[in-house]
Amino acid sequence: MRPSDSDTIAAVATGSGGAIALIRVSGNEALAVCDKIFMAADGNPLAVSEGYRMHFGTIIDKASGEIVDEVIASVFRTPRSYTGEDMVEISCHASSYIKQRILSLLIQSGARHAQAGEFTVRAFLAGKMDLSQAEAVADIISSDDRASHSIAINQMRGGYSDEFVHLRSELVRLASLLEPELDFGEEDVFFADR
Repeated sequence: MRPSDSDTIAAVATGSGGAIALIRVSGNEALAVCDKIFMAADGNPLAVSEGYRMHFGTIIDKASGEIVDEVIASVFRTPRSYTGEDMVEISCHASSYIKQRILSLLIQSGARHAQAGEFTVRAFLAGKMDLSQAEAVADIISSDDRASHSIAINQMRGGYSDEFVHLRSELVRLASLLEPELDFGEEDVFFADR
């Protein structure tokens, strides 16, 4: 089955090691999927939350009643999220068991496991970044020294894109000067400084 761009996707967004891990959920049903396993301390579901809000609560396997972890769920609303879709980022303890258990519960609740780079692909398709910036995300992740990191950050922040826009503008200006010169070059009318 080919994944759909409208599926709700989930994946662990952090590498191994450390004390805290981040699990990202994105798609039209992200809030509803998370509400099936997340119980906020204040009792309010994520579906009624405004964007850019963090909620403390627990991840619960409702089938068994088991508390999996105490977490913070951060809510991002469309279109103001990384992917341009509704999105939840779950900050949990970085135990391999906890990460896999939460991911498994999310998948049981209606999400599917995201393919590598799929969050960035969705950001690109939503117009959140251009192709150069999307490629820079992978470069940032794989950067292993200051120089490669600096180049990738500049590219992700639009450095190459800005330069391309500037060069295109200059080329359009030059073409606007050359075209009349070509059309009227024999009539002693000069439009461009040779």
